[in-house]
Amino acid sequence: MIDKGPVLLDITDGIARLRLNRPDAANGMSAELLSALCDAIMVCHGHPDLRVVVLSGEGANFCAGGDVRAFAAKGEKLPDYIRQATAFLQNAVTGLLRLEAPVIASVQGFAAGGGGFGLVCASDIVIAAESAKFLAGATRVAMAPDAGVSVTLSRLVGLRRAMSILLTNPVISAAEALQMGIVTKVVPDAELADASLALARELAAGAPKALAATKRLVWAGTGTSIEQCLSEEARTVAELSGMADAREGLAAVIERRKPVFTGR
Repeated sequence: MIDKGPVLLDITDGIARLRLNRPDAANGMSAELLSALCDAIMVCHGHPDLRVVVLSGEGANFCAGGDVRAFAAKGEKLPDYIRQATAFLQNAVTGLLRLEAPVIASVQGFAAGGGGFGLVCASDIVIAAESAKFLAGATRVAMAPDAGVSVTLSRLVGLRRAMSILLTNPVISAAEALQMGIVTKVVPDAELADASLALARELAAGAPKALAATKRLVWAGTGTSIEQCLSEEARTVAELSGMADAREGLAAVIERRKPVFTGR
């Protein structure tokens, strides 16, 4: 458990609550926050009973992106600071993508820049409050997208729309983000926490190896042809079918009951 500092982490009953914790700075991403985020994600990777991660931000906003005040204060030393921060951010995104457990982003307020928008695009499922807003924002401050957004966004919304979003920086409402495919579900603001936890519990009750394999196949498939994916799909399904969880799943269907998965 990490219960203080710029990132909070609690893992209970297989559900990790991973929270950005700089609410007074709209959870703006400093190098210190990003370093702590990487550490927390590595804790998730090493937890033997982890089933699902809920990623959120404390306070009014999910994440406003890079900490522009910290950036501006660096002056001519900004490139060195950006290189450090970007390295942490890349490691965080890679860590989330490679994490076997599904990642749910629970988004309120603004999700902006590589930090906010990037983490949303790198999550497996995104639940947004009705008042949530999304912004790429990098080119507004003469920078380019990071956190993999230049790739993930086009996979989500298509090349033309991604190009427009990244070049013109519109503020995207939750309803628009849902229509575009950036988010999975939109709920009333007051229901965001409960809806995210309910989905986390549903996923935590699933077959962990099957969910992990599915996540891996889907992300890996974004960069390859369907034909290239077929053999890996077949190998994975055959491997999963030999596990106790698969036998339990089949038995539960036949017996018309809920399955109890153990990860074996």
